[in-house]
Amino acid sequence: MSMDNKPTPRDYEGAPFEEKVTELLEDVLGGWAVVVYNDDINTFDHVIHCLVQYCDHTEEQAEQCSILIHFKGKCAVKHGGSDQLEPIVMALCDKGLQAKLEEA
Repeated sequence: MSMDNKPTPRDYEGAPFEEKVTELLEDVLGGWAVVVYNDDINTFDHVIHCLVQYCDHTEEQAEQCSILIHFKGKCAVKHGGSDQLEPIVMALCDKGLQAKLEEA
């Protein structure tokens, strides 16, 4: 990947064609999602702060996601390629949130 985490043609050199296409589509269309689950530990303010800090949400987006997490039990808070999202999942988990990387 390039320095700004956007795929370049060189990222797919040497892989079989179908694998290249699959990886490219996942990176561009976002075949994965960061899913955050409700718990009885974290406050709305903490969840909102984490979503703003690690998922680049606005305050409004983060608040809406936190409400969905609370009432629906979970929310897909960010979509993208697995390489892009894995560090976000780890950061959210390090902050005490119940987050997983799932296929979208």
